[in-house]
Amino acid sequence: MADLTLTSKNPTTLSVDALVVGTCTTSDGVAFVGTDLPATLVAELESLAPTLGITGTADEVRKVPAGAELRAGALVLTGLGARDDDGRFDAETLRRAAGAALRELAGTSSVAVALPTADVADVAPVAEGALMGAYAYERYRSGDDVARATPPSTVQLVTEHARTAEAKKAVARAEVLAAAVHGTRDLVNTPPNDLFPAAFADLAKAAAKGSGAKVTVLDEKQLAAGGYGGLIGVGQGSTRGPRLVKIAYTPSKARGKVAIVGKGITFDSGGISIKPAAGMETMKSDMAGAAAVLHAVVAAARLDVPVAVTGWLCLAENMPSGAAQRPSDVITIRGGKTVEVLNTDAEGRLVMADGLVAATEEKPDVVLDIATLTGAQVVALGNRVSAVMGSDEVRSEVLAAAETTGEAFWPMPLPDELRAGLKSKVADLQNIGDRPGGMLSAGIFLREFVGDTPWAHLDIAGPSFNEKAPFGYTGVGGTGVGVRTLLGLIEGRAS
Repeated sequence: MADLTLTSKNPTTLSVDALVVGTCTTSDGVAFVGTDLPATLVAELESLAPTLGITGTADEVRKVPAGAELRAGALVLTGLGARDDDGRFDAETLRRAAGAALRELAGTSSVAVALPTADVADVAPVAEGALMGAYAYERYRSGDDVARATPPSTVQLVTEHARTAEAKKAVARAEVLAAAVHGTRDLVNTPPNDLFPAAFADLAKAAAKGSGAKVTVLDEKQLAAGGYGGLIGVGQGSTRGPRLVKIAYTPSKARGKVAIVGKGITFDSGGISIKPAAGMETMKSDMAGAAAVLHAVVAAARLDVPVAVTGWLCLAENMPSGAAQRPSDVITIRGGKTVEVLNTDAEGRLVMADGLVAATEEKPDVVLDIATLTGAQVVALGNRVSAVMGSDEVRSEVLAAAETTGEAFWPMPLPDELRAGLKSKVADLQNIGDRPGGMLSAGIFLREFVGDTPWAHLDIAGPSFNEKAPFGYTGVGGTGVGVRTLLGLIEGRAS
């Protein structure tokens, strides 16, 4: 990850490969904001803006020669869109602008970011965006491809607030947060031949090392003995068995207890109800929920948040084989409820049911689950907006955390009439309901396993993996969605 420092130096004096400044849209065209550029350079840029196609809109990044007045190798103009009514830019606008610029600067070494930080509170989103944008997954690259993809190694954030304790604290938190997002992205981007349940469990231990969080792993034999029928049923078709990973952070004098359950299907072929070949390669990302849970807990531990947090990573590989579970099989979830498996491709809810029961057995104040659960989420909300449903108060808490941290979640209902679609003729319930409202039926299924515990379900199926063009601080591949919201909610419970 890039090394980010604060500086109050005049950015025109910084010897860096690239100097990033903001552009915004105005009634007169384009304005340049964030630093005191030489008047002659500003005038030249303003005159050239129409020719260069500079509009100042969000996610627009333009590189131009720095000119003799600057010591930087290049000047990078990143779009901020229009100012708010108070003449400022909101946190997510700053986050995206910084991230878009750093994402476009792969292959350079040193960068200075001089975006507007009118208030010390603006330092945090600029730092977060810059660090999240400075990401690349290079593990399987070689030769010149590595150099071209490598993000900048040093970032100087230019602000008049550089010497304040609040700004330094914001940068320290941004570094932990960005490391968590990067770690989640790395897991999601890892190919399934190298990321299977046991390997994921080992990586969880490595991620937690030195953080103060404790990791416990249950293997196939322990899962069978413990009655975890969902994990066993889903994982039995693979030669690489399932795991349940518990990661617990328990600070002294904790102000509350939060449990988070993550879906960790390291590859989802659909099992016997096999998926179409087209698009199956993205099913390596079906463990994005578990990845987000792991790194949210580690981040909370590294930030010493005074809230006890326990993460449950429900890990299995869903494969077709002679040993795989069959449509019409009946399995017993931990706690005793039976489920008729009508579609082996509705497997995430089965492993999550085990995890939710295990989580609620420890009597947390609240339980959250996060999963790439349904294609219906993508149909309803697209690839950038995640869904949240559950207890009204917890759902509202998730939405508030998401808004504060810059992630897009939308509230969805759990209509009682959809429960009838989950009735089974031979078991307590079946694992699929009617096709209409499939995302909501999945949430209703999960609700069966939380009892009276306040709960929210986060469906991140679309936003967890970006197959399209990059945007803001988000590149192609794993996005790390959910980490910021989960961490924000945990921190909110500390106040």
